[in-house]
Amino acid sequence: MAHSTLKTLEEIDPYNIEETNDLEADMDSMHVLPLSIIPLKTPALRRARLIKNVRLESVIELFNYRDGGSGQIETTDISNMFGWAKDKKHVDEGIIAALSKLHSFDVYSLRIQLRKLGIQVDQSDRLKLSDSKRADLMQFMNVFTKPLLLHVYNSPTSQVDSMEQLIQKFASPEKGEALENLTLMANKLKIEIQEVPKFLEEYADIYLSIAYGKETLNSLIPQILMFEDSIEEMKENYELRSDARLMRSIEFIQDSLTDVTASVVSRFEAFDRSSQSMWDDITAESFNRLKSHIRAHHVSIGAILCGLSVKMTGWQNNFAAGFGLVRRADFIRSDMMQGMEKIIQIEEIIKREQKSAPTWESFTIPKAQ
Repeated sequence: MAHSTLKTLEEIDPYNIEETNDLEADMDSMHVLPLSIIPLKTPALRRARLIKNVRLESVIELFNYRDGGSGQIETTDISNMFGWAKDKKHVDEGIIAALSKLHSFDVYSLRIQLRKLGIQVDQSDRLKLSDSKRADLMQFMNVFTKPLLLHVYNSPTSQVDSMEQLIQKFASPEKGEALENLTLMANKLKIEIQEVPKFLEEYADIYLSIAYGKETLNSLIPQILMFEDSIEEMKENYELRSDARLMRSIEFIQDSLTDVTASVVSRFEAFDRSSQSMWDDITAESFNRLKSHIRAHHVSIGAILCGLSVKMTGWQNNFAAGFGLVRRADFIRSDMMQGMEKIIQIEEIIKREQKSAPTWESFTIPKAQ
């Protein structure tokens, strides 16, 4: 039976992943991991996706039709699904088991976690945001571009529409003063002037990760406010407010949303402050401190934002389906509560994981010969 199912999966192309736009949309998501980028041996698995469901569990989505149909299996069921031998663990089974434990599938967390797991993926070609997403994030990049332009051109404004344009601008400075300032920057960083664009690419990518998180958080705020309004409606309902278990669940969820949102906001503010102080005296050491500071929080921020995104999307789907107060209350008791504890525990989990095995490689700017 498993083999006949496998044949059927091989004959269909549920995602049509040859279409770049579909794959790019997956890579821009926090809760979707297209398995086509993972070095798996099983063709049918490479055509599937690993996704987070509303309970923040990782499940394998074998197909997802645009009319809403979705075929999902538990990650622990893949051995039966594909008829693998019971007496020996299939190599793909181990990879899927490891991936399923990740808290977020955003590209920045994946870069760190896949390296930690020893899963080889072309990070420069596969683990990156789409061009359209990168363009959208430029609105959050002022904190990066303004001090940089001011440092080199003595002006915080410039006709720059993308990070690529900005990097090219520094690769070919137009003014003698800009060239002189770039030379000064290179000397402070102890690198050759032709290596400055590479340094900027590294720094730009770090800031894209922050911009990505900020954009995700900004999109979540209206959803959280709508959720809060719905909860207040439940509290005012005579029948529901007498349900002590429901009221405890609501209080826990409200407190959790407040705490984790404030935690993420405070870290973004800390990143901005660290960046501003770095430009007061730009050196290789100050850049490395900033980079290490930001990377140390990649995984936990990604996990929190992924969890919140999945929860709020699940809640919105309830509204789209026209569910009444009673059905929404059932959703809170079950799907909303399951997984919220994970979001709260993420900070401590990540700290323990990083203490036992660092999740990023330190970056050292090469010294000039």
